Amino acid sequence: LYFSAQEGILIFYHIKELQYEMKICADISQPISSLIFSPDYTNLLLVTDQGTVYSYKPAHSGEAVKLLDTSSSCFLAADFLTPGNNYCVSVTISGEVQVWSLEDGTFVSKLNLGIEVHV
Repeated sequence: LYFSAQEGILIFYHIKELQYEMKICADISQPISSLIFSPDYTNLLLVTDQGTVYSYKPAHSGEAVKLLDTSSSCFLAADFLTPGNNYCVSVTISGEVQVWSLEDGTFVSKLNLGIEVHV
């Protein structure tokens, strides 16, 4: 079970029967608004309210890596672009859909929907 604390800490609970073990996986120092697993569960996106997206690979137990920071563009949400785990997609309130490489956070493409977007 993965969840985030309000302070921006990603926590993992390993639960087996009536026993559990807690592990702090990452501290990004920003409140995490959503956690999204890739379709094959090898990658976890940590999305903040400020528009920063981090990637965390549970199998590698490393630190969360900042992929993109869209804080200047009224960021709304992000998710994996399937099939595969190579790209994520983000959307802004103004309706701009952006595609990013998960490997290094580089901008790939964008599409302006021409309408305001709400969750």
